[in-house]
Amino acid sequence: MQRVGLLIVTLYAALIGGTELTFELPDNEKQCFYEDLEEGAKFDIDFQVIAGGNYDVDCFVTDPMNNVLYEEQRKQYDSFSHTAALKGVYKVCFSNEFSTFSHKTVYLDFRAGEDTPLLPDMNRATALTQMESACLSIHEILKVVADSQTWYRLREAQDRLRAEDLNERVSFWSIGETIILFVVSLGQVLMLKSFFNDKKTHVATST
Repeated sequence: MQRVGLLIVTLYAALIGGTELTFELPDNEKQCFYEDLEEGAKFDIDFQVIAGGNYDVDCFVTDPMNNVLYEEQRKQYDSFSHTAALKGVYKVCFSNEFSTFSHKTVYLDFRAGEDTPLLPDMNRATALTQMESACLSIHEILKVVADSQTWYRLREAQDRLRAEDLNERVSFWSIGETIILFVVSLGQVLMLKSFFNDKKTHVATST
């Protein structure tokens, strides 16, 4: 049930190279993602566990020389920013090896590179016009709105999964109570019936 609606989705941003995806991380497994970066390129990583167990996961990031740039254990969510000192493939890994039975669902947002100027001549020496300033202001506000929408979607998904899990547990508990009540009622009926049968047998023997 937790996997319904949580398909892997990859989105590429229009102004900055990046990847957003939601993936499943089975128990006792590790999953890594790779990105080829140029020297001096800045990248940002945001992740959050939205389902499974205690909502925690191990995460580490390494450079092309396999040096550890970031390493955290059993984190529910976190962010990491770094400027690539070497050209090559950088690795981001998530581990659920400490869990023996809990699958996790993890959201990852990986952004690399610098924002492309919104206006072709935005870096000129002269001041921006009122229209250009308004466009830049609207652009920054829309970026904040997009980040807020992503955060609210993650919260909604996490809360929905928790509610579905709680509903499933309550349903199983109700079914169990119903079965126990039925068995106890049947046992009481059979016990009362045996009492009357024993009484009839005793009366017949006495007469």
